[in-house]
Amino acid sequence: MKTTKPILLALLFLCVGNAFAQSAEKEPVAIVELGGATNWSIIDGRWTFGPTVAVEITPIENWLELEAGVTPIFTRHSTEWDTDLLFKKPWTLSKKAEFMVGLGPQWVHATKSGITTNSVSGEAVLDFMFWPSKKHRFGWYLEPGYEYNFGRGHEQSLGISGGLLIAIP
Repeated sequence: MKTTKPILLALLFLCVGNAFAQSAEKEPVAIVELGGATNWSIIDGRWTFGPTVAVEITPIENWLELEAGVTPIFTRHSTEWDTDLLFKKPWTLSKKAEFMVGLGPQWVHATKSGITTNSVSGEAVLDFMFWPSKKHRFGWYLEPGYEYNFGRGHEQSLGISGGLLIAIP
């Protein structure tokens, strides 16, 4: 009995050590996207540019990613704030590349020549994420998309955003 306690204690430490050594790569809690965006209006041919920031989480691994973002656009006589929530289906192309297809609503708050309007849009995107290392700490993304505004004028636009990915552990 006296010799079994030290043996059991040694086995316990070996098992705990192996469990820590074999821990799988942890997915980040969230991914922050910082970058720029540009849109081209299909209706009037006008180009707009602005910064963009978004946060992406993965509630269902390999099935669903949620991205919430905001893009302010400032022109000479107008200001527009686009806020969206995208539901994305992810595919892993390799250890360093991911692809997603996303759809979701967008709220548009615009002020033009002193008149403020609010409207709802639908948005569809393709999201390409590239990670230089297998650890997925930092990377970059490209996200082409299409928007259709359900408000007055039914504005439609094609756009692309891109920038830096920062994983939040």
